[in-house]
Amino acid sequence: MSNKKSIKSALISVFSKDGLEPIVKQLHKQNVIIYSTGGTEKFIKDLGIPVIPVEDVTSYPSILGGRVKTLHPKVFGGILNRQNNESDAAELVDFDIPQIDLVIVDLYPFEKTVASGASNQDIIEKIDIGGISLIRAAAKNYADVICVSSVADYTEFLELLKSQNGTTSEENRKHFAAKAFNVSSHYDSAIFNYFNADHQIASFKLSETNGKTLRYGENPHQRGFFFGNFNELFTKLHGKELSYNNLLDVDAAVNLMAEFKGEEPTFAILKHNNACGFAQRDTIHQAYVDALAGDPVSAFGGILIANTEIDKATAEKIHTLFCEVVIAPSFTEDALTVLKGKKNRILLILHDINFPKTTVRTCLNGVLVQDKDNKTDQLEDLAYATKDKPSKDQLDDLIFASKICKHTKSNTIVLVKNKQLCASGTGQTSRVDALNQAIHKAQSFKFDLKGSVMASDAFFPFPDCVEIADNAGISAVIQPGGSIKDQLSIDYCNDNHIAMVMTGTRHFKH
Repeated sequence: MSNKKSIKSALISVFSKDGLEPIVKQLHKQNVIIYSTGGTEKFIKDLGIPVIPVEDVTSYPSILGGRVKTLHPKVFGGILNRQNNESDAAELVDFDIPQIDLVIVDLYPFEKTVASGASNQDIIEKIDIGGISLIRAAAKNYADVICVSSVADYTEFLELLKSQNGTTSEENRKHFAAKAFNVSSHYDSAIFNYFNADHQIASFKLSETNGKTLRYGENPHQRGFFFGNFNELFTKLHGKELSYNNLLDVDAAVNLMAEFKGEEPTFAILKHNNACGFAQRDTIHQAYVDALAGDPVSAFGGILIANTEIDKATAEKIHTLFCEVVIAPSFTEDALTVLKGKKNRILLILHDINFPKTTVRTCLNGVLVQDKDNKTDQLEDLAYATKDKPSKDQLDDLIFASKICKHTKSNTIVLVKNKQLCASGTGQTSRVDALNQAIHKAQSFKFDLKGSVMASDAFFPFPDCVEIADNAGISAVIQPGGSIKDQLSIDYCNDNHIAMVMTGTRHFKH
């Protein structure tokens, strides 16, 4: 280890005291002088450990309701002085400034306060000033000072204290400095994003402090990483580590199933981000059986998700299929026993949380950011374009199909009958190709399309799609409308007794 330093003095000023006690006791054991403020000072005193109030150093009290405590030259001079600089050392003596070798700070919980729905006034009060300044100063001067900037680092620091008997190397201090700047940059990003919630300032700041290295990326020759709090969204019960592609499919699955939250038992099977099987029934068992029937070939190696608890009967059916991931809000104990029969099968409980309001993706040498497509087509949105109006059952199927269509890669056509996905045409370069693909696929799995409905993610520029749909037996259509040639499709539908409704909302998914 290089450039060893002994910790002889420490400044501790933290919001959360969790995990602090063993550190304070270890510092005391190693004869470290401790300076502190406010509630932290009281906490240390209550442990029976000597502590010097910062006020005794600065000869200045905490003011403005605690807003100003540590912001003083005697504090920052003690942190920022260069110990190998004769001029700095002389000034410490001249101004009676104590040397500080260790700074421990835990910031006010700004993000948690925002997430709690607190008032603007409470949120503003949780913008830490002194703490963030201490962190930056100590991290900048890592050549002489070690900075512990978060409760999350207490365990690692305590082990360092014990194993090295209160000494640190420059490598140790630089490591903790990097952690400190990670904390400070993330904190400032969160504050900026709160102030810029309406994006009036065209600046992009995304910060995630939870990161994980994946086995590889989309393909084995690519590195892959996931940055985010996966455990906030899921409880992982069983199985191997999720891969890059697993995570993308899981994301597609939970966003699709969110459209059916609180509805009758619904089951989806996804492959490469698209639903290949989908059904809603009276029981989750039947929903799975009918979802699988939509495309039992593509279901192999797929991602399965239910909107309600998975029971033993459903689990036994699932167990006969090779699948990567099974997601549900809960599993019965006997269902888990069955599903855990495959050691690599990933089982996830989906928590009830709010999803991000924006989507982000890399583009060229920058990023694209947009509002998430939170619009779900509803019955009250529909404009009835044709003389023939859809029946109640057809309307139910049309809305059902529209929800699936919204989460399927464009260009897409989705075919539904009796709340079961018959087939979809996904990611095609023309809408006609998407429709022909969907019809061919449905027929290959012996679906009778007579009386089925069709959803399109965008308008029909020509009447060819409704004509092809009519010849396949499709009886009702839902689409956004908006083409200058809408009337051509409407006229065909009127002449051939097809019901068409328009939503006014396009759902492209590139």
